[in-house]
Amino acid sequence: MKLSHTPVATSAVFDDRNLVSSAGLVPVLALAESAGLHELAGRHLTVATDKGSNAGLKVASLVAGMVAGADSIDDMALLRHGGMGRVFARAYAPSTLGSFLRSFTFGHVRQLDAVASRFLTELAARAPVIGTDQQVMLDIDDTIIEVHGHAKQGSGYGYSGVRGLNALIATASTRGSAPIIVAQRLRKGSCGSPRGAARLVTDALKTRDRLPTSHANKPLLRADSAFYGAATIHAAIRGGADVSITVRQDPQVRRAIAAIDDDAWTPIEYTDAVFDEQAQTWVSRAEVAEIEYTAFTSKKKTKQVTGRLIVRRIPDLNPGTKEGQSTLFDTWRFHAFFTTTDPTVADTVTADKTHRHHAVIEQVHADLKASALAHLPSGVFTANAAWLVLAVIAFNLTRAAATLSGPAMAKATTATIRRTLITVPARVATSARRITLHLPRAWPWETTWTTLFDRVSDPPPAHAA
Repeated sequence: MKLSHTPVATSAVFDDRNLVSSAGLVPVLALAESAGLHELAGRHLTVATDKGSNAGLKVASLVAGMVAGADSIDDMALLRHGGMGRVFARAYAPSTLGSFLRSFTFGHVRQLDAVASRFLTELAARAPVIGTDQQVMLDIDDTIIEVHGHAKQGSGYGYSGVRGLNALIATASTRGSAPIIVAQRLRKGSCGSPRGAARLVTDALKTRDRLPTSHANKPLLRADSAFYGAATIHAAIRGGADVSITVRQDPQVRRAIAAIDDDAWTPIEYTDAVFDEQAQTWVSRAEVAEIEYTAFTSKKKTKQVTGRLIVRRIPDLNPGTKEGQSTLFDTWRFHAFFTTTDPTVADTVTADKTHRHHAVIEQVHADLKASALAHLPSGVFTANAAWLVLAVIAFNLTRAAATLSGPAMAKATTATIRRTLITVPARVATSARRITLHLPRAWPWETTWTTLFDRVSDPPPAHAA
């Protein structure tokens, strides 16, 4: 591709009052309005002074900016250009939105958490954001959002060695649906991963109970070893969930691994594995086995949890071994996790494969950091905590819009959804009191965009009793 004219013969001028850069905001905000974002924020947020007036419209403006790609307060100016005022009403100035966020206290952040949870419930009633007939997987993990300078309240050096703030999130997904975020919390950068995890698990399970998902199987909480603790596991069990959590290899765990019988190991599909069609088994150096295990035996009986310790072992390659010369005996590296799942529902191999899919939450972290969480815009901690919740609302709203547009976008990343469905230029025209958006001819995703537009224009479905 090249220019059809020389640069000298090309000119540019910003003078069109009828153009919008993000026509996809029309169906997306229609979906948000039908799910009650304005009403929920207006009802639950009680931010004091004039800064908190019209909270529903301000929350909607911030979410709309994030859906369109804003990752700072100044970026909210993209809602106030060209024909945006003809399509949308009350798009607030960035300075007004910044003042609104800086007025938040911790209590207001918790109110916004309630808005996010209820809004997700309403979205799930309108869009297939999560499978309704499959087991729900809840994943919990934290990530460091890097900041620069000392002006950010709460910033510090945590386990990653990077100065930042710590975002803890919980996602829900099924085998056939991409993850949605069901709980979130911003914490100071130097805090440990498990801090507040039990409370977040409780919130996540309450949100999950309100979603139109299958209750035939218990939800499964998956996490890495940082969250292996009595408080987190008991919070999951009280909420009606099973757990699948990596354990630290302390002496008790090592003794349990050593007690596994040599004949108990089963080859699994893993890196470089080959399936033997004749024997109907995997030829693999990776193997799994399990043993009964009681966690937290140092605590009183009521705090102990009985379940299974599932162990995966792979060869521990010795870099000092000469080429062509094998070791006298096999040495192994072990990865163990504790689970309370029923062995008749998930055998050893299935449980191991399911646990490994916990890594899907890393994709959500990357997605958020490539979107609204590329920056934390304020020096005020509570403003940044509110920003995280708003980013989660925008993430879930974008995911819901993608599922309504058809299967092609149902599992796409936010960046892909934004490029194909949101940031579509359009010219606004009015005729007989009817607004028409003229979008680019031959847009490659025209059918997908039109499907979304038509679906949000239909009357909303009746609420389930």
